[in-house]
Amino acid sequence: MSTSRLTKITSLNLNGLRSASTKGVADWVAQTAPDCICMQEIRVQASDVVGRFEEMAGLKGHFHFAEKKGYAGTAIYTRHEPSEVVVGWGDTEFDAEGRYLELRFDRPGRKLSIISSYFPSGSSGEERQAAKFRFLAGFFPYLTRLKQEREFILCGDLNIAHREADLKNWKGNQKNSGFLPEERAWMTRLLDAGADGAGLVDVYRHLKPDTTDACYTWWSNRGQAYAKNVGWRLDYHLATPALAQLARSEEIYKTVKFSDHAPITVEYEFGI
Repeated sequence: MSTSRLTKITSLNLNGLRSASTKGVADWVAQTAPDCICMQEIRVQASDVVGRFEEMAGLKGHFHFAEKKGYAGTAIYTRHEPSEVVVGWGDTEFDAEGRYLELRFDRPGRKLSIISSYFPSGSSGEERQAAKFRFLAGFFPYLTRLKQEREFILCGDLNIAHREADLKNWKGNQKNSGFLPEERAWMTRLLDAGADGAGLVDVYRHLKPDTTDACYTWWSNRGQAYAKNVGWRLDYHLATPALAQLARSEEIYKTVKFSDHAPITVEYEFGI
């Protein structure tokens, strides 16, 4: 794979594209100048995008809208024209919620994908937690198959903190969605390079294996969670091993407040 330039890729849960637009997200994208910005929870429909959000800071937008208005959805804004756009990963239940968007940038001898994904949250109750487990059960084999076919970087809000170092109050959250043993085991298996694992790489942890409170990307709106930095690391770059080895730097923009999530950017030494 060409290493001729740095490619900057950002992930950001917006908690509403329209809301974030009123808070200056387009100006921030222009300032930071990513090659691709993967967005989750855009909460818009196609009719909301027309004439307003087709482009952002010179980047062209691609979208996976949820069928339910004002709910979920993913987007990728890119300065490079993809060779193919894949909307959804083939699961009827979760494709209806707009949780997967993949841009392919294929060239002779190279298959490369950038993915924006928004995992379900189970925090609202048992019904949604059951849906989250269904998502995880189906998504694991999908990613395993995809890894056999192409190199990819998946950016997104995974709604899982993997390790004790990935949230402030890990002892008190072991029975809460986002830090359940089953969710953490799923992540461990996803990152396991053994025969039973998917062999993906948590790029932030590849670059920063030992950070604790500096790694958080989400803070509850309750109490003084943000002011006290009582956070969780829920936003990830997951990459196939060859691409992960090309990661050179990361930045979590904690002071940028478009939503209750912070943007996370990784620079990779390859060209799209």
